[in-house]
Amino acid sequence: MKHTYKISGMTCNNCKASVEKYLSEIDHVSEVSVNIEKGEAEVKMNKHISTDILQKALPEKYTLSEKNEKNVFASSSMSAMPMEEEKSKLQQLKPLLLIIFYIATASILLHYKDWRWNAFMLDFMGLFYIVFSFFKMLDLKGFPDSFRMYDPLAKRVPAYGWVYPFIETGLGLMFLMRFEVEISLIITLVVLGITTIGVTKTLLDKKSIRCACLGTALKLPMTEATFIENAIMIVMASLMLIF
Repeated sequence: MKHTYKISGMTCNNCKASVEKYLSEIDHVSEVSVNIEKGEAEVKMNKHISTDILQKALPEKYTLSEKNEKNVFASSSMSAMPMEEEKSKLQQLKPLLLIIFYIATASILLHYKDWRWNAFMLDFMGLFYIVFSFFKMLDLKGFPDSFRMYDPLAKRVPAYGWVYPFIETGLGLMFLMRFEVEISLIITLVVLGITTIGVTKTLLDKKSIRCACLGTALKLPMTEATFIENAIMIVMASLMLIF
């Protein structure tokens, strides 16, 4: 028999391999195939195995549940599910919004006595890059695998995924030190523009991907978090170059 399960907590190909390994070691499991983009695992078994047994075989970071197939005869209470899912997604984005709030507050406090928009935006962008590169540094091994799943350049040049966190750190320091600001702004538009193309395509394809840079530590949905991050930085960089 063959069953499909939803699995949350996977962030990269290492997670995929880990889940397949642990589930394959269960008695009576003959084959396991994990689709990380869909967050699903297809398990072939010789006899029925309860969900509890499957869950206990996995590390705590992974949550396994039965996949609910669409049922046209389902009760009207099912109509509330989209709202619950949306609420859950907003809750997942809460850490990102808090980080943006704290960065913005710190940037304002640095200049509230001598307010200048340009100085505020440069410090905001510098702090933003430093903070987000920090989260990427927490999982330098897992980040490139996840980054390649949506960034067009990282798909073609794998090494780009490895150096990307260091690029962000460098740009952050350049903004904070006011070193070659115009060049930093242009690099920001190019780098984040490429990433945003991939993120937009992922959103349009309705794929749900968690990233190693933020998802591992904060359990953020990759596409929405990255899109918000990139949009803020692209708008600021554009305004700085225009004005």
